[in-house]
Amino acid sequence: MKKQLTWKEYRAIDLSLMALALAVFEFIIVRAANWWFPGQPFTVSLAAPIASIVYMRWGAWGVIHAAEAGLVFCWFSGGTGEQFVIYCAGNAVSVLAVLLLKLCGKERVRTGNLALVFPLLVQVLMQAGRAAAALMLGAELGNVAGFFTTDSLSLLFTFVIIWIARKLDGVYEDQKHYLLRIHAEKE
Repeated sequence: MKKQLTWKEYRAIDLSLMALALAVFEFIIVRAANWWFPGQPFTVSLAAPIASIVYMRWGAWGVIHAAEAGLVFCWFSGGTGEQFVIYCAGNAVSVLAVLLLKLCGKERVRTGNLALVFPLLVQVLMQAGRAAAALMLGAELGNVAGFFTTDSLSLLFTFVIIWIARKLDGVYEDQKHYLLRIHAEKE
């Protein structure tokens, strides 16, 4: 008889697959940017859309993926120790967006007018977190504006990815809600 996955096993597999996908895509983006667009002031990252999806699916567990995105970005960009701290800790600040999910409810955020506000909040919290971390490490105030301006293309990608994810059944949905809904439909 086929053994069913436990809730913890399902979550671990899902979180691992999301982490793997994030690492692969961030690696490709960093390599492509360094190869085709060296010296460009703009960057693109999937940190915000992937973290937004994981926050929606699993709540605060997405902070792992937010920090991972900073780690991968710095590692493959040849970042300094300070940059690792800035990007990993800064991205982790986005976990505060989970409060919106708790206050308004995941379903309401997912299906209502807040559906695109939530990933915007995740993106802005990541940028603000990086800026704050840089300031704490001694960066000058004028230099931290770059955390907002250079990552502006990522916002467009975030909106497109979340818009698509909302159309795919179960991708941008609390997984407990999704599994219960699927089970009810089978009955």
